[in-house]
Amino acid sequence: MSDNLSQTIGIDISKASLDCHAHPTGVERQFANTAKGHKALIAWLRQWPVERIAYEATGTYHRALEAALTNWPCVKLNPERARRFAQATGTLAKTDRIDAMLLARMAATLQPPVRPARSAQQAQMAELINARDGLVRDRTALKNREKNLTIAFLKRQCRQRLEQIDRHIETLDTEIANLIAADVLLARRHQILTSIAGVGRLTANQLIATMPELGSLENKQAASLAGLAPVARQSGQWKGKSFIRGGRANVRQALYMPALVAARYNPDLKAKYQQLLAAGKPAKITITAVMRKLIVTANALLKADRCWAQSLA
Repeated sequence: MSDNLSQTIGIDISKASLDCHAHPTGVERQFANTAKGHKALIAWLRQWPVERIAYEATGTYHRALEAALTNWPCVKLNPERARRFAQATGTLAKTDRIDAMLLARMAATLQPPVRPARSAQQAQMAELINARDGLVRDRTALKNREKNLTIAFLKRQCRQRLEQIDRHIETLDTEIANLIAADVLLARRHQILTSIAGVGRLTANQLIATMPELGSLENKQAASLAGLAPVARQSGQWKGKSFIRGGRANVRQALYMPALVAARYNPDLKAKYQQLLAAGKPAKITITAVMRKLIVTANALLKADRCWAQSLA
């Protein structure tokens, strides 16, 4: 007979299997990491009221499970934080079974927030954007290499490869645009984000795909998730400089150029930028503050379901 207590489930994901641990009952099961295995897992989960299902981000291995558990309270944990939790408990051994147990204990102890799962369209967008980012990196590397080429044959090959990359990027942009246009919710989110002065199409695409939580967070949570919230450093009478740390690097990269543009052309953020400079703040800190204001503004607008308008104050 199943225990009626709420359970926290830890799932260690590998290519072939899902090792599951229910806390506090200690019940364990293993399922195949396949569509059939996911159905069996869901049937197993239904015996309890489930509070959280915790798993680590494992690249391609967790995506199918994530899609199967869309309607369940899932939390995706950072593998580095999970390993540090294991070390803090004094657990040195590492097996799939132990990892599942530790993930369940970590989620039950720390109670990380359950965030909205990415929709199938957002997951597809994220994969397309990752492919586009890879092509952009390849193009940059080729352009740098081209400067050092002296043989005509190699120069010609390099130009042909660059032309091919440009065509592939253009095709991906079209595919992403079609994906957004075909989904009413994504199209509305894109419209709201691109209404913000300084935020263009590519930045809006990145935010939609990699921060599906935007619009459901408090402002401080949005800044922290993007890795743009200052982290204090203080001990006794000593007080060090605050700095940003962690969060989603791809979001910060996507916001850097828009922040530079917004600091010049977005009236609200331009005033903020100039105020910080006048106070003697370094340029990097002022740009980071603008980036933080951009993500907070995006979160607030999506939550209110309205487009940006210049402040009249």
